[in-house]
Amino acid sequence: MNKSFLTALCATGALMFGAAQAADGPSDGSVKVGVLTDMSGVYAAIEGPGSVIAAEMAIEDFGGEVLGQPIELASADHQEKADVASSIARRWIDRDNVDMIVGMVNSAVGLAVQGLASDKQTITMNTGAGSQELTESQCSKYGIHYVYDTYALPVGTATAMVENGGKKWFFITADYTFGHSLQKSTARVVRELGGEVVGSVNAPLGTNDFSSYLLQASSSGADVIALANAGNDTVNAIKQAHEFGIVDRGQKLAGMLVFLSDVKALGLETAQGLQFTTAFYWDRTEKSREWSQRFLDKHGEMPTMVDAGVYSATLAYLKAVEAAGTDEADAVRAELGDMKINDFFVTDGSIEPNGLMPHDMYLVRVKQPSESEGPWDLLEVVSTIPADQAYIATEDSACPLLGE
Repeated sequence: MNKSFLTALCATGALMFGAAQAADGPSDGSVKVGVLTDMSGVYAAIEGPGSVIAAEMAIEDFGGEVLGQPIELASADHQEKADVASSIARRWIDRDNVDMIVGMVNSAVGLAVQGLASDKQTITMNTGAGSQELTESQCSKYGIHYVYDTYALPVGTATAMVENGGKKWFFITADYTFGHSLQKSTARVVRELGGEVVGSVNAPLGTNDFSSYLLQASSSGADVIALANAGNDTVNAIKQAHEFGIVDRGQKLAGMLVFLSDVKALGLETAQGLQFTTAFYWDRTEKSREWSQRFLDKHGEMPTMVDAGVYSATLAYLKAVEAAGTDEADAVRAELGDMKINDFFVTDGSIEPNGLMPHDMYLVRVKQPSESEGPWDLLEVVSTIPADQAYIATEDSACPLLGE
């Protein structure tokens, strides 16, 4: 053999060895998960410190390592700002070798981070934002929408209220992507059931005074005042509506996105009878009760559906890494698409090519004070909404990826 042939042969062998190493085990010596959330703002009670605890629990339950290497956790506060979230995500991916980002409550944040991460071939598992555009017009090969979306939320709540006489609807809407998407989806359900939308008004995120918006809604003649917002905005709007006697005068409130933490903040005296749709309630099954008690012991509060979703999504990701034998995004995404997800949060869940994870949703009712047997005994599950009814069908999706 001549010298040039030996050199080429050694180079080829080195490349093949390097490729084998890249496909076998974590690419940088560890697997790192990043929880990007609202730690101090309007959505902190929904998916803030609790979501970090949930991710820690998932890592702990998985065993703390995968493919023989440690699992690391990063967390940061996006401050409800898409530019801040994008800056953090860019640093995490480019400098800190974060392999998957979970959380991202706030749709503007979720869409921005999903777009940036996808350009960098990094998986995002959105558990907090609601906009269905995450899996529709702005879907991504690497973006997964896990807990709920604005298509699923109205299916139970709006249907129940229209069928019980709530034909005329007025919306108080959070003035950004999530709120507008939720209003659009809810209005579609209302109209399909023979109802009508008699008006709407937009309110800035983080509004403390809803009096002018509630006055417009009250004078509209609507049967139902729909709150297309979330977190502290929903809590403040419901409290002020009760102070103004709106419910006592016969109009109904519809919280289109309500969390357990909201009910706790409102108290049963104020929230009793409120119906809403959720992906999770801690007291639904033996498995959900067991995990939720562990979470309560660590956090001091019962989990929201987003907290539960962060745990489930993180655990599913780690299982996919293990099955793929690598943290390389394409291989892990393929495993996520093939697996069935079964835990206390979801039964027979599967992630579709557009990134949507359809699963059963639940219509719940807030208990009266006399019905409650404990500080967190707040809800009653009224009915189950099957996954194929709750979420948009794959064949009806507008995700561009599905046409490829």
